[in-house]
Amino acid sequence: MSPPDPIPRSGLADRFWERKPLKKLSQKEWESLCDGCGKCCLNKLEDEDTGQVALTRVACRLLDDATCLCAQYPIRHQFVPECIVLKPSNIAENAYWMPDTCAYKLLFQGKPLHNWHPLISGRAESVHEAGITLRNQTVSEMEVHDDDWEDYIIEE
Repeated sequence: MSPPDPIPRSGLADRFWERKPLKKLSQKEWESLCDGCGKCCLNKLEDEDTGQVALTRVACRLLDDATCLCAQYPIRHQFVPECIVLKPSNIAENAYWMPDTCAYKLLFQGKPLHNWHPLISGRAESVHEAGITLRNQTVSEMEVHDDDWEDYIIEE
């Protein structure tokens, strides 16, 4: 039996994301698009010359490595003021650094969700089973000096 989904997805209209533009989604619909991969909470390195973004295994200090979710999501800004609150109104300027598998980025680009996405599969665990997350593979930013982040690059 799969563990319960930590992201509220019950009571939503079937495949709502295919019929509604991102700007028309309710807060619950918007939040339910998160697949729980945790990659948005991984620190990234951006090449100043090319703008290319490299994803590292160095995670925000609030990322729970076992669940791939923020341990303090509702109050994260009290601990990490620079944490970006992704919204329909700011996705255009933030899509470039988001992982290519991210539902927000995919829908913004007019692409479909992957079959492993919990809204498609009906199971939160499917994102982990598909190998999309870095469950139990990250290191806290509290343990790695900023100058050493390049040693932890996983995606460019």
